[in-house]
Amino acid sequence: MNILFVIDRVELKYFEFNNLVTNFWLIRELIYRGAKLWITTIDNLSLKNGNAFAGCFDVFERGGNIFYNKELKSFRINDFNLVMFRPDPPVDLDYINATYVFDFVDRNKTLIINDPKAIRDFNEKLHTVKFLHLMPENIVTSSKSDIIEFLNECGEIVLKPLNGCFGAGVMTLSKGDKNTSVIINTMTKNQSQLIMVQKYIPKAKFGDKRVMFLGDDVLDVCIQKLPSNDDFKFNEHCDSNIVKAELSTSEKEKFLPVARELNKLGLPMVGLDVIDEKIIEINVTSPCYFIKETNYHHGVELEKKITDFIISYKKCGTCSPA
Repeated sequence: MNILFVIDRVELKYFEFNNLVTNFWLIRELIYRGAKLWITTIDNLSLKNGNAFAGCFDVFERGGNIFYNKELKSFRINDFNLVMFRPDPPVDLDYINATYVFDFVDRNKTLIINDPKAIRDFNEKLHTVKFLHLMPENIVTSSKSDIIEFLNECGEIVLKPLNGCFGAGVMTLSKGDKNTSVIINTMTKNQSQLIMVQKYIPKAKFGDKRVMFLGDDVLDVCIQKLPSNDDFKFNEHCDSNIVKAELSTSEKEKFLPVARELNKLGLPMVGLDVIDEKIIEINVTSPCYFIKETNYHHGVELEKKITDFIISYKKCGTCSPA
């Protein structure tokens, strides 16, 4: 197989020896299985006479680590059997434009995971509302009065920008806070920008669980992401903030229909952020599978399972692996 990973520009900068990121493990395992691997970033995508191209770097493995040759080579995206579309948020205009380039890729020749159009159509914060019964109480609005009314009903709320990532810009607000107006005005840019507002879940002080999907399946292994010392949420990817967690039977039953619905949409590789069996966010852009930490805490080789899925998905060319 000839495989292209579209990764984040920051990840390219720190590409080598970076086993905290999911792509490291998947790229290395695919190389072990004989695939030819290439990487690119969204600024190296282009259209020429209606054909989608990518400026790419070829990747190789040495001593258990991955490296890339610094010479940029141009290929039609349809020269690849598979594209793993995994640039990080924020989903800004550059990101959206990158998804448009893939509208010109012949899907009969090249499979893309996750589908860029599906990513474009699915906001990780807003579209969580498709599964309203599995979420904490919430509203999406830019209205200050709506947010204050919701705050008075809930007592404590979480405010989230719709296109952020890694917890950036996410804030809590309690009823009676003297900074209520300035926080709301800042988050909504003076009532001109929609945001997600959720009822605060008290168990958030214990962190959130990462539940991971592969196609129609919910993985049995998961981890808990703990809040950082100076924050109410997880915002620092380090060993001390990631601990072993278990997926309950109830959680698996609740989230299986979510996996199947997202898979139908062209989103087979997804990570949920869950608190007290409630979905607070659905990660579809470049979901982290926390492979290093999951392997350590559960004694598994998760990269092999994910790679098996990718290869099976490619072979059958449908929404469910063989």
